Amino acid sequence: MVGALGVVYGDIGTSPLYAFKEAFTEKTHPLVVDRINVFGVCSLAFWALILIISVKYLFFVMRADNHGEGGILALTSLVMKRHSTVAKAGLLVSLGVFGTALLYGDGIITPAISVVSAGEGLEEVNSSFEDWVLPIAIVILIGLFMVQKRGTGAVGRVFGPIMIVWFSVLAVLGLRQLAHSAEIIQSINPVWALRFFGHDSGHAFLSLGSIFLVVTGGEALYADMGHFGRKPIMAGWYAMVLPALLLNYWGQGAFLLRNPAAVDSKFFFLMVPQALKLPLVVLATMATIIASQALISGVFSLTQQAVQLDYLPRIRIDHTSHHHSGQIYVPLVNWLLMVACVGLVIGFKTSTALAAAYGIAVTMTMAITTLIFFRVLTDRWSWPQWKALLVCGPMFVVELGFLGANIPKIPHGGWFALGVGAFLMLQMSTWRRGRQLVAARIQRGERPIDEVLEAAIDSKKVKGTGVFLFKDLGRAPPALVNNLRHNKVLHSTTLIVSVETGDEPRVSPEERVQITKVEPGVFQVLLTYGFMEDPDVPAALSSLTVRGLEYDPEDVTYFIGHESIVAGKAPGMHPALEHLFVWLNRGADSAVRFFNLPDEQVFEVGSRVEI
Repeated sequence: MVGALGVVYGDIGTSPLYAFKEAFTEKTHPLVVDRINVFGVCSLAFWALILIISVKYLFFVMRADNHGEGGILALTSLVMKRHSTVAKAGLLVSLGVFGTALLYGDGIITPAISVVSAGEGLEEVNSSFEDWVLPIAIVILIGLFMVQKRGTGAVGRVFGPIMIVWFSVLAVLGLRQLAHSAEIIQSINPVWALRFFGHDSGHAFLSLGSIFLVVTGGEALYADMGHFGRKPIMAGWYAMVLPALLLNYWGQGAFLLRNPAAVDSKFFFLMVPQALKLPLVVLATMATIIASQALISGVFSLTQQAVQLDYLPRIRIDHTSHHHSGQIYVPLVNWLLMVACVGLVIGFKTSTALAAAYGIAVTMTMAITTLIFFRVLTDRWSWPQWKALLVCGPMFVVELGFLGANIPKIPHGGWFALGVGAFLMLQMSTWRRGRQLVAARIQRGERPIDEVLEAAIDSKKVKGTGVFLFKDLGRAPPALVNNLRHNKVLHSTTLIVSVETGDEPRVSPEERVQITKVEPGVFQVLLTYGFMEDPDVPAALSSLTVRGLEYDPEDVTYFIGHESIVAGKAPGMHPALEHLFVWLNRGADSAVRFFNLPDEQVFEVGSRVEI
């Protein structure tokens, strides 16, 4: 639970730094600081946390996991599995991919706005710090991304105790203000939200775009589920996070009622005596670093799922825990996020400007999650539609309201998250479609292994071992077919090897290998590795002890099929997208390196595939 507090709740835990303030000071629709508006904003914040986080995510959506993994892409995969073809689930799958792409935009904005908003607290300590806010934020962001390689588990153990202190301080700050104006707790009554909308309907509705900031981090919470599991995340929410957030938001409301002129300042930092402002800024800065961690970890999880579901090319993914498969580090994504975050800080400069870019991506993703979850309820959990509608309908209406209020922010910065989402969706859908086309082109020539060997009965046998890496056991690898066709030879020992990754961190050597004899000298081998293990095919094959199998590690040739993808006139994709797919394919991680094969013993059998 401590680790979950340090990774999962950082984002939503630092929303008090800017959410309440932005609700009153949005440039196009500022709210007057009066009793109805303050009580109304507090009421909406309370019910948003209860309905979206407690009810939607913790009680319902987090039960829909894919082998322990959460996130919108895991949810989408549950819908895909139920349908016989992807086409039948095409709209929902497309929405799920778009929601995933939007979260990448959110993963860029969250570290930027969180760190900058904490740094701006220095201005309340001393105005001379104003010029130091951006340089300090940039240094902090670079340092954060540099420690990611240590893994989210290690980071969480360091950050967890800090977040316990942070949430405790949030609660104390709120209680300190409530001691003077406890009446603000009456905002639990939803009547105050109705009065708020009746008081100044136009500004009240548009302010929803900023009030929504209190629940940003909900989708990341779901995406991070694979790092720690559902139970620790739920325990942390009800034991510490929810009480601390509610007390602090009520405290901010009480402070504003007594000090309405403070609304234009960073009044979160004015809730403590002058002597404690600097320590609070330091603690807030540490908390915002942790808030950034929540989204970074979530993006790592989404990337791993996208690779497994074949929406992204194979890239290097390092597992950093012996106990949790979800604790990973993705170097390429880490450094791209760092560059994007630093560029965003330099470009937008203030937390207010970044807040305009924030929210639209998260609201769209949350609404998409509700739509897909409805299909999971009806298709996979066999709920009647009326019952699923009772659960998802109110959620969807609330999220549509937040989404509508965020639309006016698009010209002021929301375009950034939408642009990132659109670009990544184009890339993911192109890769997925391209891989389907390549597989279709290759499978046209696939034949059963028995049929190929029967036709090759007159081929010359040569000494040594030929190892053909191919995932579809029972079928003849294209590399084997091409070798027989062009060289007219078959090795005295031929191994057709498939490598799978299991659900356990490590697989014992006794359980690693399953071997089947096809005919004398020809064997099919299934190698299973744990998620913490790097596949070492030569080492696994060296341990084989099967009657009739002669294996000399020094006399082995590893045959790997290498498809040269070229954009051509074959139907299936737009020419521009074909060139994009070819470029993505060239950047995919090397199979030779992935399987730890010796370079001098690898023979790549190429085939030209036109898409």
